[in-house]
Amino acid sequence: MLTSSAIARPIVHQLGASRIREVANAGIGREQVLPFWFGEPDEATPTYIREEAKRALDAGETFYTHNLGLPVLRETISRYLSKLHGSIAPERIAVTSSGVSALMLLSQLVINPGDRVVAVTPLWPNLIEIPKILGAEVISVPLQFGRNPAAPLWELDVELLLAALTPGTRAVMLNSPNNPTGWVITRAQQEIILAHCRLHGIWIMADDVYERLVYDAPAGTSCAPSFLDIAAPDDLLISANSFSKSWLMTGWRLGWVVAPKSIMADLGKLIEYNTSCAPGFIQRAGVLAIEQGDAIIDRTITRYQAARDFLHGRLNALPGITTPKPGGAMYLFFRVDGVTDTLELCKRLVREADLGLAPGSAFGNEGEGYVRWCFASSIERLDDGVQRLEKFMQQHFPLSR
Repeated sequence: MLTSSAIARPIVHQLGASRIREVANAGIGREQVLPFWFGEPDEATPTYIREEAKRALDAGETFYTHNLGLPVLRETISRYLSKLHGSIAPERIAVTSSGVSALMLLSQLVINPGDRVVAVTPLWPNLIEIPKILGAEVISVPLQFGRNPAAPLWELDVELLLAALTPGTRAVMLNSPNNPTGWVITRAQQEIILAHCRLHGIWIMADDVYERLVYDAPAGTSCAPSFLDIAAPDDLLISANSFSKSWLMTGWRLGWVVAPKSIMADLGKLIEYNTSCAPGFIQRAGVLAIEQGDAIIDRTITRYQAARDFLHGRLNALPGITTPKPGGAMYLFFRVDGVTDTLELCKRLVREADLGLAPGSAFGNEGEGYVRWCFASSIERLDDGVQRLEKFMQQHFPLSR
């Protein structure tokens, strides 16, 4: 009789389960636990977006749609992106059932078994595991931390990345603003990487889901630097994005892709064989989310920046904790002195402190020793969480700087 491990493909059986989920599953259902483990806000989706989905349902929009998405949504995304990055035609845009689905589809589109894929880490685990599911080899290029002890930050060593992007490399995966570190790539770095990838025919796979969540940016800056700003329409560049973060729509599972026109027909085939299409009533909500969403995004950035500053100050005041201030996204990724197993630490925090955080080891070996805290929350909840962490640290880690 075959065992379950024999039935599954070996590469799938060998995948590591999400350590974030492992911690969350230990705490979900316990009302006293404060959850900061997932990357989602403590607020529900704005009413106007929910009402539009209800309207579409009441109108009977429960049928299949075009594989690439409703034309009106693709056109709306085109106008939105063109304001941010210059002209991007609707024909280069595909709607997907979530940003995660977008990343899987893009990987299926360009990555072959045995391909060499380079990823800048620490990184959201899905981006590391998706190429592995397809049989690719993933090479990590770690961000550097604390090169300036007076003001420790996460930084990219571009020369280290270029050295890894050898001829024959199929793709490089970049997430900026970065989950979990909050690192934001610079325009100069993007220009160097794009030129190198053009020279060697390497795909750039950009996870741009946090592009609107940037802080301390120059006046007039509305998003993080994007490869879409500098790439030609036919460059080997694919950008994945999502409605989840900017419009507070994590549970809606709606995303999009920007890719060269030459591969859009093949992308449509993959969407057909994965999900066929995103639900029409959810796409209708996406149209209105973008069209009326500027105020929501502005409020979210203001709220998150205040939350970031508060949490950064509180955590850095705790003995044994080092917390760089992130330039973007919605996380603080802080180091805990003396901790070598953050998965066990986070499980203990759930059990003993009713506090839900994400272990740094979930984001690769480079993340071990760090813990991720999603600050997309009210300052009151964050303060409660810090008090719980401080009490736990005093009991179990009586350290001093």
